[in-house]
Formats: sequence, C-alpha cells, structure tokens
Amino acid sequence: MFWRVVLFLLCQLLAAAMVWSFDSGPQRLLFAALAALGASYLWLLFDALRGWRLLRWLRSGDTSHIPLGSGFWGEVFDRVRKLVRLRDRSVLESDKRLQEFLSALQASPNGVLLLDQEGRIEWLNQTAASHFGLDAGRDMLQHLGNLVRDPAFAAYFAARDYRQDVVMQGRASSSAIPVKLSVHMHPYGEGRSLLLSRDITALEQAEAMRRDFVANVSHEIRTPLTVLAGFVETLQSLRLDEEERERYLGLMAVQAQRMQTLVSDLLTLSRLEGSPPPPAQEWHTVGTLMTQCKQEAQALSALLWGHAQELQFTLEAPVEIAGSLSELHSAMSNLIGNAVRYSAPDKAIAVRWSVQPHGGAIFSVRDQGQGIAPEHIPRLTERFYRVDRSRSRETGGTGLGLAIVKHVAQRHGAELLIDSAPGKGSCFSISFTAQRVRIAAEHPLES
Repeated sequence: MFWRVVLFLLCQLLAAAMVWSFDSGPQRLLFAALAALGASYLWLLFDALRGWRLLRWLRSGDTSHIPLGSGFWGEVFDRVRKLVRLRDRSVLESDKRLQEFLSALQASPNGVLLLDQEGRIEWLNQTAASHFGLDAGRDMLQHLGNLVRDPAFAAYFAARDYRQDVVMQGRASSSAIPVKLSVHMHPYGEGRSLLLSRDITALEQAEAMRRDFVANVSHEIRTPLTVLAGFVETLQSLRLDEEERERYLGLMAVQAQRMQTLVSDLLTLSRLEGSPPPPAQEWHTVGTLMTQCKQEAQALSALLWGHAQELQFTLEAPVEIAGSLSELHSAMSNLIGNAVRYSAPDKAIAVRWSVQPHGGAIFSVRDQGQGIAPEHIPRLTERFYRVDRSRSRETGGTGLGLAIVKHVAQRHGAELLIDSAPGKGSCFSISFTAQRVRIAAEHPLES
C-alpha cells in the first residue's frame, strides 16, 4: 500500500513538472496544479477500471485468468484466484467422497433411505426402491407414509418408536412367493431419519423349515416310542403265552428298527451338510455299486412282499465314477429302495446306467407304481415330505431318502431329475457330468 501511495504522488508531480517546464507565464502554477489534478483523476479512473474488472470476475465465478498486470489489484486477483482454486479443489474432493459414499450405499444389499424432518425422501438406493416399489426419479421429496401403505409399517412410522424393527411384506410379495422385509428407522441430525430395510425371506423360510423339521422329527420318533412304551407296559403288567410274547417282541423290534433308520438318515444328512466336498480323484466301479444295490433291493423286496420283485439291472458300458463311494451307494440304494416300497409286488423295476454322447452318464430307476401328481414333485426332496404318509410308514420310509439323494447329487455336481404322472409310474434319475465319469476296462456286472 505504501508504494501505491508513493506512485500516485509521483504521477501527480510528474504531470505538474511537465506543465511547469513547458509554460513560463504567470499562470503556470495554476496549470501545474490542474495537470496534477487531471493526473489524479486519470489514475483513479484507470484504478477503478481494474477494480471493476476484478469485481466482475468475482461475480461471474469464472476461474480463467484476466490480465490485471502487477500492482495492488493484480496482487488481489492472484490471491483471490488461489483461494478460489483451493475452494474448488476442496469442493471437488468433497463431492468425490460423497459420490463414493453414495456408491457404497447403492451397492449395499440392504435398502437405504434418507428422510428429512417431514418424512420426505431425500435419497434412496436401488435396493430400497425394489423393496418398497419406489422410483428414484418420480418419488424424490415425496412423503414416505403416502407411498408405503403396509399396515404394519404405517403403525410403526406413525408411532415414532424406533427402538425395534418391524417386519412387513415386500412390494413384490405374493401368495405363491412371499417376501418379508425387516425395516428399522434410525433418527439422526436435526430431525432427519435413516431407514434400513433387509430382505429376511430366506431367514423366515429357514426358521419355518427348522420348526417343521423339529415337529416332524418329534412326531416320527414319538409314534414308535409310544408303541414301544405300550408294548413294554403290556409285557410288564400281563402274563402272556410264548406266542403272544414273541409277537409283541417282533412288533417292538420293528419300531426300534424304524427309529434306528430315522436316526441313521438324520446323521447321514448332517454329515453331508457339514463335510468337505467329495474327492474328484477317487474312482469307483459302477458295476460293483449296482451289484450291491441289486442284492439289497432283492432282500428288501423279499422282506416287504414275501418274494423278490422283478428287478432289471442294466449297465450299458463298463463305467467308473469319481466321488465318495458311501454317498453314491446311499443315493442309488435310496432311489431303488423307494421304487421297491412304492411298486406293487407284481410290477417290474428297471434300473439303468446309461452313458451320454457328451461323456456324462445317467443313473435311472423306473417303476410302475401309482405315479405322483405334478403339484407334489417340486416338494419331494423336502425333509419328511410324503405324498402318502400312511403308506410311507407301512413300508418303513422315513421321508428323508430323497433329501439325501438331492444332497449327494449336488455334492457330486450332478442333478436329480424326476419324471412322474399319476397312473404311469415314476422315473428318478441322477445326471452326472463328464468330469465325474470315465469308461472302465472291465464290465463286472452281467445285465
């Protein structure tokens, strides 16, 4: 500022000196003073012009350079421009961090909504839009209570007691495919709220399956236990002849075997769910497996029907399969055992292992039983699900066989296929990929 004043005075003195040197008359002092005053006005005008250009630059928000030169206004411009650049850089970094934060919320598997003091939507991610049937462009700044009209949520939103969450139906929920949401509000800031929604359909289904599983296991064990307890009480309280005693003991043995089979199947399922994947380097001869299954099927048929049913076992080619021998045997014997139980004594059962052109293989069991209605087929692999409960218990089934088969197939990269129709019998097949099958050198099974 000091040199600015000095320069201003020097301009005045220079103008006055120039007039003084050119004019020698009696009025040259007046002319020199006027020259100094004119130089002051020109200085102020030029200085005001530079200040006005700087003011216009500040008002426009333009960050480009303007040629103000050096001096006071040039220094002011340089300093202001540096401050503006720092501000712009800070704004860009803040905006970048905000966008990264919003992108993280957008990628969240949970629904996120930001509400203002009035309960209007300020921001939401795509998951929340899907949960509540909202549109980010259309419903922005709309009141959430007017858009989500579920009774449970409406009562929760109006009560303003957000210590717990509320469970409501999702917008995509239907009677065939129910969708459950867990919604929780979290107040923050000056009256604003953060709403989080989570799809708990799978958890609800798992909890329902757990309850059904416990109820089914309890029921399946309670029935033979009740029979056993009744027979034990009868043997303890009554004097029976040897024939009646033997009959009662035989019935007790049947019920004890039923419980043992149930526990064994439950342990098998537990082992399948908790064990590591089966090895892909251990190869087993399919013919040997089918021979074992054939012997077991003949014994089961003789036990149930008094004579062996017609069992047709066919192995198209000498094949080996990679995996767990015990699991594969369990799956194959379960399918064959089901066919024996649910087929009439005079009907044939066809068991076939066929090699596919692409290198895979299919193990199939076809019976001539009553067949299964289409509405039951999707649920056959559920634990304890039975089409005919009374007949299953009569033949000794536990309701876990197909669940075991499905687990074994999935663990070996295979697929369980079911083809059945009422009155036309059923065909249960396991389709193995080419990675699990190879042609063997020998053919141990005679068709």
